[in-house]
Amino acid sequence: VQLQASGGGLVQAGGSLRLSCAASGCTFSTYPMGWFRQAPGKEREFVAAITSGGSTKYADSVKGRFAISRDNAKNTVLLQMNSLKPEDTAVYYCAARRSYYSGTIHYTGINDYHYWGQGTLVTVSS
Repeated sequence: VQLQASGGGLVQAGGSLRLSCAASGCTFSTYPMGWFRQAPGKEREFVAAITSGGSTKYADSVKGRFAISRDNAKNTVLLQMNSLKPEDTAVYYCAARRSYYSGTIHYTGINDYHYWGQGTLVTVSS
């Protein structure tokens, strides 16, 4: 399984970015997906998760500003980030959990996921 994240960049505070993660080598439609981020000097933290059926869960710090979605036909998961703040600056990683059936659990732990993308840097200037 390979995950390729893209869409990061430099944006001013209050701006928007959309991250994309393309998956290959898996039955994507049954895999729960997630986004995490890691700021300099900090541990990797949960951002958003989506079940195979499209149900979502967010970290409190991004709730109302970020939206995760998936397109099973394109094997892609997206993270729309609006109203960005300097504290959102981090490397963003997409992650996939191996699953052979559809489920309803939102996975928020790093150890819940089996596969990780390479990360894409998001920098928000003040």
